Amino acid sequence: MRPGTPRRRAAALLTALALALTTAAACSGDSEDGDGGGSDGPRTVRILASSELADTEPLLERAAEETGVRADITWSGTLDATRLVTSGEADGEYDALWLATNDYLRLHPEAAERIVSETSIVTSPVALGFRPTVLDRLGWEPEDVTWGAVHRAAASGELTFGMTDPLRSNSGYSALISVTSALSGAQSALTQQDIDDSGPELREFFTGQRLTSGSSGWLATAFAERPDVDALINYESVLMSRAGPGTGDLTVVRPTDGVVTARYPLTVLTSASPESREALRDLTEYLRGDDAQRTLTEDTLRRPVATGVAPAAELPADRRRELPYPGSLEVADGLLAEFDHRLRRPSRTVYVLDTSASMEGERLAELKEAMGELTGTAGSPPGERFRDREEVTLMPFNSDVVSVTTHTVAAGDPEPALADIRAEVAALTAEGDTAVYRSLMEAYEFLTADGASDAFTSIVLMTDGENRDSVTAEDFEAFHRELPAEQRAAIPVFTVLFGDGDRDELGYIAGLTGGELFDAVREPLGDAFREIRGYQ
Repeated sequence: MRPGTPRRRAAALLTALALALTTAAACSGDSEDGDGGGSDGPRTVRILASSELADTEPLLERAAEETGVRADITWSGTLDATRLVTSGEADGEYDALWLATNDYLRLHPEAAERIVSETSIVTSPVALGFRPTVLDRLGWEPEDVTWGAVHRAAASGELTFGMTDPLRSNSGYSALISVTSALSGAQSALTQQDIDDSGPELREFFTGQRLTSGSSGWLATAFAERPDVDALINYESVLMSRAGPGTGDLTVVRPTDGVVTARYPLTVLTSASPESREALRDLTEYLRGDDAQRTLTEDTLRRPVATGVAPAAELPADRRRELPYPGSLEVADGLLAEFDHRLRRPSRTVYVLDTSASMEGERLAELKEAMGELTGTAGSPPGERFRDREEVTLMPFNSDVVSVTTHTVAAGDPEPALADIRAEVAALTAEGDTAVYRSLMEAYEFLTADGASDAFTSIVLMTDGENRDSVTAEDFEAFHRELPAEQRAAIPVFTVLFGDGDRDELGYIAGLTGGELFDAVREPLGDAFREIRGYQ
């Protein structure tokens, strides 16, 4: 998920049904004190939660029925949610957090004044999931795999992998911390010196990364379509749940030189009312009870925290060394910046931007503002601007492609390229019609003209209308089908629904190309562009 206030409220259908039934019972006089809901009906608590916890919805529905506490969930990335809390944007909007970890949050001096309490509910370590033939090819035994061995295999070109973006997802950040700690030989919390010392090895490690994303779900789907990718790095629970048809029957291993573990604390915020705090205490007690803990480990393959409940049978019983989080905010953010601008593979993106006549006025102004935000400032935090070494191509279109201009953001001296992008975007004008598929085909031709690229390559299509051109969806599908297989797989189109854009049309394009649809009708265009950054 992107930085900024999430607006995607996820109220499960059965939760709503339970609420309606309990409320109806209360109104009819069937509910009595002590039945869970009480005479006033269920109590609702607003929780900002890590998106991978969506698999707990059935249990939360049951909790609503049995405790009278209904969880109104907003799904987010852990690091994005942390930024919301520390900025004060979460004040009054949420009663609690349920994130993978509070370790990054606690590094912020603002955290102490915004947290009342935190209680771990379940745990899950970072792990690697290998396609079954890969371990045999490398000659590895699952119980002996180390981060060092993974580094050597990736550096030599023998191993490729997918991982979520550390700037958007805590699974990616936890993996980054794990690898950095292991390769630097750090015996305690990471320091800047550890990061500097392990820099060459980390760059070699990330040459093996072939998939990146802002969400674990998209990553697993993309992995199923990419037989050239050997492994996934994610939480043990996510990998175990994906260890089946469609993802290659993954063999899940935890490196012996240590891991970072998500502890999923349910955290009460100071902005919660006394009534909400009481409800959250009841919900926490319920989730840590033996019945709920058994459900959590058996249904979500996370590890229980209740001492009387055994982990699901599929989970190995042996332990791994726990690798510590960075010891200061400066080091934590420094590691993120190092990854974004120097350690990861570079990005190569074509922005296919609708500048047809319907964009005139407020829509064009919003596009200019959103793209301008990606050029950042000197003090922009990691993930908020185009990366060093990134190749950014602007391809505005109307009845045809208007221009094609490429800017490469120089490592260590990004401002000249960023200023050029800023100026080009500011000069955009709106006129003509909307040639969606013709422009997409030109973007693909541009990206494939020089053959395969070593960068993460993608197309971003933003349009506020339907295709108004003789080149049709059928023509584009035929064109896409004729591309070399490796180029089809490696160049997704991330579509942005804006204005009066056709959701079905844009969803079709994203689905065909292995991309994703982002909604800038319900949410600001700038938020959609920032969210896409996790996939580039």
